[in-house]
Amino acid sequence: MDIMDQSRRSFLHAGSAVAAAGLALAGCGQGAGSEKDVGAVEDLMREHGVLRRALFAYTETAARLRGNDGAADSGTVDAGALKRAATLFRTFGEDYHERLLEEAHIFPAIRKLQGPVAAYPDVLTAQHQRGREITDYILGVTGKGAIGTADREPMARAMETLVRMYRVHAAHEDTVVFTAWKQALSGHELDEMGDKFEEIEHQQFGKDGFDDAVHQIADIEQALGLADIAQFTAPSPLR
Repeated sequence: MDIMDQSRRSFLHAGSAVAAAGLALAGCGQGAGSEKDVGAVEDLMREHGVLRRALFAYTETAARLRGNDGAADSGTVDAGALKRAATLFRTFGEDYHERLLEEAHIFPAIRKLQGPVAAYPDVLTAQHQRGREITDYILGVTGKGAIGTADREPMARAMETLVRMYRVHAAHEDTVVFTAWKQALSGHELDEMGDKFEEIEHQQFGKDGFDDAVHQIADIEQALGLADIAQFTAPSPLR
């Protein structure tokens, strides 16, 4: 009986090991496949997530420049970190996401559709251009190495107007433009566009541009004291 029990235990142990290995392999396969399953529209929307984080940094910085954030060092801003945020917005948002994806591939297709959605590209392109003007301004001010007293209010105002514009801009792209574009394509065409976008991304950045952008914005948030999102939890209205 002892020998049989030992053999049985050995068999069960081996079976468990094989099952665990199988699950591990399945998990690895799922992980690899999940990255490929990121479709073109999801890719566009998660890129908007990176840009929204940069815009939030602008919002918090504007309050700090005006001394409205309640911090002891109000009025003092890490100009280098803010310049990195503007540079990321320029390279990842304006040069890549806007020019190479939206303006080159999505807007031309939207202009061919029937209905009110066809009017969106002209407005959105004009907003892209205005955003680039504001980014030029932010890069110019932060390039001085420090934000002087005379530049604080104009800088705060410029960032706030950019945030206001892009909040409605990105929301309409996510809910109207990207939806219409997706519905206008067949499943095969949508897959092809996903592959095309990935090819453009690697050509532009030489690697996964999204992952790199996420790392960059995380570093910027850390430098600006914005990394801990728990600090932004809203207070109870009952207090």
